[in-house]
Amino acid sequence: MNDKQNIIIIGMPGCGKSTLGKALASRLGRPFYDADDVIVQQEGKTIPELFAISEDCFRDAEVRASRFLADKKGIVVACGGGVIKRQENIAIFKKTGTVFFLDRSPDDIVSDVDVSVRPLLKDGRQKVYNLYKERIGLYRDAADYCIDNNKDIEDVLDEFEILIGNIR
Repeated sequence: MNDKQNIIIIGMPGCGKSTLGKALASRLGRPFYDADDVIVQQEGKTIPELFAISEDCFRDAEVRASRFLADKKGIVVACGGGVIKRQENIAIFKKTGTVFFLDRSPDDIVSDVDVSVRPLLKDGRQKVYNLYKERIGLYRDAADYCIDNNKDIEDVLDEFEILIGNIR
């Protein structure tokens, strides 16, 4: 993979995008960005505040953040779980990056994620299963590569590195 090409990580809320993204960026010596943090910085409002206005308000902000991040070179980005709800975001990211779907089973997510602090998951555990069913096809369609996050973090990072090394 070209060092200037971005690594874009998508997946369900709570699947490990931020944790693995930070570790991968550190391992590769690249800057890391959490797209949700970029949205908060750009918009001057928290994610819950944007959602309180409307989901469309948040999704519009997400598109703006996607453009901002795609203009950078050689970064690792952990996207929000719903980034795939607008195909425009994926098209933006694919211009300068490779998209990795970090797949984690809903059972694993609900067993160790505090769903009460996630705006789209505040309705409880069943919401995780419903979202997974609703989004799994979108994640797979959007991804250049799928990585299962059902093993040790070091093994997942090794898999990322192997795939990144194979991209020409």
